[in-house]
Amino acid sequence: MKWKEQVLPLKPYQPGKSIEEVRKELGLEQIVKLASNENPYGQSPKVREALANIMFNYAIYPDGYAADFRQALASFLQVDSKQLIFGNGTDEVIEIISRSLLEENKNTVMAERTFPQYKHNAILDGAEIREVPIVDGAHDLEGMLAAIDDNTAIVWLCSPNNPTGTYIPQQQLEDFLAKVPKDVLVVLDEAYREYVTADDYGDTIALLALYPNLMITRTFSKIYGLAGFRVGYGIAAEAIITKLESVRQPFNTNVLGQRAAAIALSDQDFVAECRRLNREGMERLYAFCDEHQLSYYPSQGNFILIDFGCDGEVVFQYLLKQGYIVRSGPALGFPTCVRITVGNEEQITGLIEAITRFLQENK
Repeated sequence: MKWKEQVLPLKPYQPGKSIEEVRKELGLEQIVKLASNENPYGQSPKVREALANIMFNYAIYPDGYAADFRQALASFLQVDSKQLIFGNGTDEVIEIISRSLLEENKNTVMAERTFPQYKHNAILDGAEIREVPIVDGAHDLEGMLAAIDDNTAIVWLCSPNNPTGTYIPQQQLEDFLAKVPKDVLVVLDEAYREYVTADDYGDTIALLALYPNLMITRTFSKIYGLAGFRVGYGIAAEAIITKLESVRQPFNTNVLGQRAAAIALSDQDFVAECRRLNREGMERLYAFCDEHQLSYYPSQGNFILIDFGCDGEVVFQYLLKQGYIVRSGPALGFPTCVRITVGNEEQITGLIEAITRFLQENK
């Protein structure tokens, strides 16, 4: 086969172990998945109720422009509907951006340890990748500015950053944007934005009017609990969206996803409650780590990266045998860590007990 040269070194995405897979492998009945930063509280009851009573003609294509959902989201965000683009999850929006701007003889700037799809797509598109080491788990914005040159097409910012959970304060973000050349697209990935409680995070959508080269991406897969429906979106100036729309597949969001996302958007009480419960769970994990002298990055997401000071794969395997699926740190570039999704109260209690046993057995 005459494969593209860029495809040859790539490896397929390795998803975390599924509950059914672990159940079959280990013969355990009770499995808790805390690996993919899903919402342990599911989705709004309004979504479940509505979908149980909605009938669609599944032989007909979905609305390729997602007109009803588009209007609902534009109204909620207080932006023009032409400033939105939708994707089969944020993954596809990122792919559309990359495909539209990156090619040979262009480069893209990103943090060294961040969401891997930025790099993956850039490799496929033949662009040069400039990774800037993180500092204390956070983006080195000055270092990223220094990496930009005349051939830079995209700068990727993930805030809160996956996998560290660190964020970019509003003033630092504005100072950065003011220095980026106007012909360089800055993509601010806010997949975990709704979980943020930091006072200095700020209203990033307001920055779109000040910086026409800024694009924000968000998702319904995290706090809204709709990961199975695959709905993500981007917000930017109309001129940027118009160009990206020419690359988007015509029916890339399905009819159920569009309806579920619109309904989920209407229940902000559910979102607020999930944010509150997530912060309570995070504080429990902070306290446990402090008690046992385990290092971690303070997180504004719904996950925490904990340093155990040993091979993270060993920790991963131990917890797996205890019925807890977490994310092994070595795969994320943190060899002595594991990343753990903040579960509900019962899940956190069980997880803490399992980690305590690990620590006792590995003194």
